[in-house]
Amino acid sequence: MTGRTPERSDERSLSAALLFVALVVAAVASLGAPLITRVATTFHVPLDGAQWTLTVALLSGAVATPVLGRLGAGPHRRATILATLAIVVVGSALTVLPLPFAGLLIGRAAQGVGLGLTALMMGVARDHLPEERGTATIALISVVSIIGAGVGYPLTALLAEIGGVRAAYGFGLVVTAAALLTAWRSIPAAPEGRAAHVTVAGALVLAGGLSLVLFLAGQRSLWSRHLAVAAGLAVVAVLLLCVWTASELRSETPLVDVRAVRHPAVAGANIAMFVGGSGMYLLLTLVTRYAQTPHSAGYGFGLTTFVAGLVLVPFSVLAFVAGRLTPRVRALVDAPVVLAGSAVVVGGGFVLFAAARSNPAELLLAMGVLGFGVGSFSAAMPGVILAVTPASETSSAMGFNYVVRNVGYSLGSATGGLVLAGGTDTGHLFPDDHAYTTAALLGIAAMAVTALSALAVARRRPPESNPTATTTTTSVPGHGRSSR
Repeated sequence: MTGRTPERSDERSLSAALLFVALVVAAVASLGAPLITRVATTFHVPLDGAQWTLTVALLSGAVATPVLGRLGAGPHRRATILATLAIVVVGSALTVLPLPFAGLLIGRAAQGVGLGLTALMMGVARDHLPEERGTATIALISVVSIIGAGVGYPLTALLAEIGGVRAAYGFGLVVTAAALLTAWRSIPAAPEGRAAHVTVAGALVLAGGLSLVLFLAGQRSLWSRHLAVAAGLAVVAVLLLCVWTASELRSETPLVDVRAVRHPAVAGANIAMFVGGSGMYLLLTLVTRYAQTPHSAGYGFGLTTFVAGLVLVPFSVLAFVAGRLTPRVRALVDAPVVLAGSAVVVGGGFVLFAAARSNPAELLLAMGVLGFGVGSFSAAMPGVILAVTPASETSSAMGFNYVVRNVGYSLGSATGGLVLAGGTDTGHLFPDDHAYTTAALLGIAAMAVTALSALAVARRRPPESNPTATTTTTSVPGHGRSSR
């Protein structure tokens, strides 16, 4: 006699399904990272061109996230999830078929759309799980959306070494098809009484602004060779985002509730996510690049793509462990304080990397510390935002937060590239070892700013003291559960 009721079994099944879908879309979107060199040689394109197999997925994900977040707030959330996963499956098929490079880019763009589903998974958890399980599930969804890269990186690198690029992308097709089947069997319909409207013009303006921001963040050569053009595009991006913000404030059916974003807790959390995301991704970039630098550069370990991917294993494992522990810590400590503490832990990872990187074990230690900090940070973030967000706006609010995160990641990656490029002497292929120390110091500064931003949120009036927030965010077991 186990004592497990059918209702509790259904809750566990739904929680597992939500985590699986979030993990799959994150892992598939990151498939471009370990395959860039292979893509360049297979399709006979320059490395800058092959880099677009990763960039285009981030771009499409950033554009799709707020749109899907708004659709997920309405009555057709289940249909939106299934349709999005179908697009990801079709995109995965395009990456496997013997098409030219343009076909591969289209497929990768379709795969990146799946990044917008993470916030929708949180919305389902908040509507259809009891409060305690829903809170824990939302925290883990946030974590697995981070560790997806660590899960997919070594496996796809190994598949690429064994069977080539198509075999690695074939892994993406298999798991996305499994995610679609899982969602079809497990995702319930949204509660009745929901409504959602997507303003096409607003979505297009936001898409244009975000696309330019992420494009400029990843184009180091444009900034170094055509500074005037890059600066002009940056001005256009800022203007587009300002126009979008003004239109959202006037709209009765905004794509993102900008007024809610202005809440001190939400604004502070998004600032912390932007700056913290930049720092976190910076260290991830530094460690993986350092590990693959050949001994001839005077440092580095010359690891293969697959072995370098294994360096991410401590990151993924400890991030998951932190994600499981954080809800328990949250019972004792406010979420903003947990955010600040997590930023300090990530800063400790930077300190380790800056001070000791003479052998692979030290890199593994730095990645483990980074993973624990990122895991606890990611698990605590939803608690700050959702405490002041109505349940019906969960997908939209968290969708905006993930757009901020992706922009921060892109900035972190670009910052690392710029610092290392600045530390590369003319005629040399690899930067000076001191460039890595300089980049690590910038990361320490970024995490200090993140910790201070989180503590500033903590000094505000506690979100739980807001009666409106309390009544609108409390989950009821089985609330809104409807048949498929």
